Amino acid sequence: MAETSAPHDDDDDFQTGDAGASSTYPQQCSALRKNGYVMLKSRPCKIMEMSTSKTGKHGHAKVHMVGIDIFTGKKYEDICPSTHNMSVPNVKRVEYSLMDIDNEGYVSLLDDSSECRSDIKLPEGELGTEIRSKFENGEALKITVLQALGEEAIVTCKAEQESRK
Repeated sequence: MAETSAPHDDDDDFQTGDAGASSTYPQQCSALRKNGYVMLKSRPCKIMEMSTSKTGKHGHAKVHMVGIDIFTGKKYEDICPSTHNMSVPNVKRVEYSLMDIDNEGYVSLLDDSSECRSDIKLPEGELGTEIRSKFENGEALKITVLQALGEEAIVTCKAEQESRK
């Protein structure tokens, strides 16, 4: 029984980090604004409606929020005291140039630094159909991808502006 490696070598399991950037940060409820982002029921949501209600003599003002999940479009509601902190997702928007769409519906995207990626699927529904038909008609498209909490989704597309010199 001659082993080439030490018996404890194969149990090292390291989680990859992302330079210490947190996926959410706390913000006081009263500082949140409509069209901003917030975590509702553990999902990243865009705030659609907000209303504040004053309570009794010694109570706290409560904030009622309605938000739409930025990835699924599902509606969430929550009520919290205005002095409490809520988690706000770090949402990042990245624009890519659309290069190709394969048979499975995955898109090949090129970013500003000429890095290519092919791991994002075309969205379901109208947006996906619109992107595919415009691409098949030979239009150059810019695709906007929203990133939050390790999830990514295509949210918009627009015609790419030709740079004229």
